[in-house]
Amino acid sequence: MAGTLEFSPDDRYNAFITTCRQAPFSDGALAGTAVAVKDNISTKGIQTTCASKILEGYVPPYDAYVVELLRQAGAAIVGKTNMDEFGMGTTTETSAFGPTQNPADPSRVPGGSSGGSAAAVAAGLVPMALGTDTGGSIRCPAAFCGIVGLKPTYGRVSRYGLIAYANSLEQIGPMAQTVEDVSKLMSVIARYDPRDSTMIDRPYDHRPSAEIKGLRVGIPEEYFGEGVDPRVAESVRDAVGILEGLGAETVPVSIPGMRHALAAYYVICTSEASSNLARFDGVRYGPAVDTRKSWHEAYQDLRQELFGAEVRRRIMLGTFALSAGYAGKYYAKAQIARRNIREDFERAFCDADVIAGPTMPTTAFRLGERSDPISMYLSDILTAPANLAGIPAISVPCSTVDGLPVGLQIMGRQFEDERVVDAAFAYEQEVRA
Repeated sequence: MAGTLEFSPDDRYNAFITTCRQAPFSDGALAGTAVAVKDNISTKGIQTTCASKILEGYVPPYDAYVVELLRQAGAAIVGKTNMDEFGMGTTTETSAFGPTQNPADPSRVPGGSSGGSAAAVAAGLVPMALGTDTGGSIRCPAAFCGIVGLKPTYGRVSRYGLIAYANSLEQIGPMAQTVEDVSKLMSVIARYDPRDSTMIDRPYDHRPSAEIKGLRVGIPEEYFGEGVDPRVAESVRDAVGILEGLGAETVPVSIPGMRHALAAYYVICTSEASSNLARFDGVRYGPAVDTRKSWHEAYQDLRQELFGAEVRRRIMLGTFALSAGYAGKYYAKAQIARRNIREDFERAFCDADVIAGPTMPTTAFRLGERSDPISMYLSDILTAPANLAGIPAISVPCSTVDGLPVGLQIMGRQFEDERVVDAAFAYEQEVRA
């Protein structure tokens, strides 16, 4: 099959930073399918900005491996989607190119940091998109916009060509209207790549099954506690009841390390961000610095001018956490907390095959509503643990509260992405029947 795909998005939600003219496509699993790509994933010949002024106009000379795979499968890359700057945010409001609006209610945030990808799918501009998930950045916007988003097991999808924020946490993953399409996109992008030393050779070749009789679904009370909107909790418990009606069995489990998860996550991710973003110095990346000034002064001025406030905040937090005299007090303890959380999940999976709970503690909040960083960081409380543990997690729409989507989050053992997808598919098929 050959041809060109016409794509003229009605981008009223500011979902895209860049749109693309389409080259001919050939046969393949995604032949003729329009796919949007988050703007922190390298695309040869197409501007890739990470939603930051410091990279405006940067055109990568190569494709990320996932983009290579999309092209081989016949997909048409139709645009680069808006995001929180360098992936640092929960609302897509920190983008240097303006906030994205939520198609479910344009006065609300779409979630972040993959908000542009979620909005493009939710608005019907594309059937599929790629996002990235460091602490919930696929699942949060999927829940807020009412679509499906999968954070794969760490190491199952190549990060080659992903502009790094926090290497030990982030994963590229699929977003779509349905679980079946998420699984289809995952089958394309989950292929071994020796250029990513964190990868495990575990290709994903799976068609979802709705047969979940006997599946043990763990219910951690920590996911339904303080800070979770009672109406969201009730919606998710109702969704779990539907899984029970399909033959699944619910069992109580506990993740006691949850109380340390958010603190550990923000110490680790900001520390890694501090290191990763040092390259944006006006010499290696970014506009050229003023050579009339001292290097330190020019470096400081460039980053002050072109990095947004949230990016600067996280760099400073990470630099402090790694500084002499404090690395042991903060970074080392965060890694211990991370290990404890991973062990909590391992114990929970002795009794359960998957774990279910809300994706987000609330529905989408209004644009500009959460201006202080602490309240924003608290929004990641239910998603960040899966990143710390490196396990797969999916968000599937399960209900609405006041007309706003609610997401059911299903997590599984490492490299049991297929089981997570099946549980989400079974639920989706039942409620859509």
